[in-house]
Amino acid sequence: MNATASGAIDLERLRRLLGAPDLAWLVERIRRRLEREQPLTGPVSLAAPTEAQRAAAERLLGRAPRAGRSLSVRLDAVDAVLRRSGISPDGLAVAVTALTGPVTPIRRARDDESRAWDEAFEPLDALGRDLPHLAGWTARLRRDGLVRRLARTPDAARPLLADTARALRGLPAEPALSVPAFAARELGSAHALDDGTPLATVTLSGIRALTGFPDGSGAAWRRDVWASAGLLRDDVSSTVLVLNVRGTPALDWMAGTGEPAVLTLRQLVRRPPAAAPTTVRICENPAVLAAAADAHGADCPPLVCLQGQPSAAALTLLRHLHEGGATLLYHGDFDWGGLRIAGGLLRSVPWHPWRYTAADYRAMTATAPSLPPLTGAPAAAPWDPDLATALAELCVRVEEEVALELLLADLA
Repeated sequence: MNATASGAIDLERLRRLLGAPDLAWLVERIRRRLEREQPLTGPVSLAAPTEAQRAAAERLLGRAPRAGRSLSVRLDAVDAVLRRSGISPDGLAVAVTALTGPVTPIRRARDDESRAWDEAFEPLDALGRDLPHLAGWTARLRRDGLVRRLARTPDAARPLLADTARALRGLPAEPALSVPAFAARELGSAHALDDGTPLATVTLSGIRALTGFPDGSGAAWRRDVWASAGLLRDDVSSTVLVLNVRGTPALDWMAGTGEPAVLTLRQLVRRPPAAAPTTVRICENPAVLAAAADAHGADCPPLVCLQGQPSAAALTLLRHLHEGGATLLYHGDFDWGGLRIAGGLLRSVPWHPWRYTAADYRAMTATAPSLPPLTGAPAAAPWDPDLATALAELCVRVEEEVALELLLADLA
């Protein structure tokens, strides 16, 4: 046994007195109070103690054995024993710290963790400052918990978000290239953006904010999201249906016959149409394009069909035509789903309505019999806010085929 200087702890005696396994519950309670910055006074209790735990507490306090279903120990008494014996002249808090290691108060730990998360998000915050159209997405990413679920800790999140910011700064890729080639160039590993990795998940979310790609799920949807930013996972599965769009030998031949053509993303990336017409009309449903081919053949103006949600191939073609000077005119179904498709397209490429306004909807509902009821969650119509109001008021849907005669007349 070593004598102690004033204020010093006799660690050997302390371990024998307070460090016994049967007093571990007591030490843990004291440490918890230190973490919560609570005073080390008053009693602490243990329900259903073992005989060994009860005996250890009695030895610590030098008191006679007591019966009962629980065990109670006053922290003031333990503190007095430690000071009086010279084992820990500065009391209980110093003793527990010596036994178990430094104690970080929970409040300080939370503050430290909050600062660590702020530092981890700094690359994305900087991205939002440099690219204001991504600022809303970076703010949402902080709130929605996706990064915390994927990374768990700030230390893991820091490189994840730094790589995400680095990838998004390199997008959209022009010319388009494969995802592995882009990952190798920007991130140092061809597999950095493999499906299912945290980096791919967060980057895909950022691409949607960058390009305005609509909600969805599944492998085909993810492929199209990548492609919307010029990154190709599969450049032949994504297609778009067109009629009389010219600009390559194959398209010119098909337009000469007045027959619809299917373009792959691969074709559009490698050899896009060489010229853009003055006006291109867009429809949602293949039945409209087929009827236009039947009615007008080679004389039909250029027409692009989305076939529902716009594919990567459709977005690539429409962006190319718009950048070439074409005015885009759009028509779709008058229902909430149709408004969502149209709104998603509008976020990706500018267009003007083609018989797709509130006035058109009201006119068609006034003349078309037996229209089906409108269902689903409401959606906005940024190109004509009155359209959403009209749908909510009349509560019927007008499918594109109902307007077919009018659309074909416009194409004559």
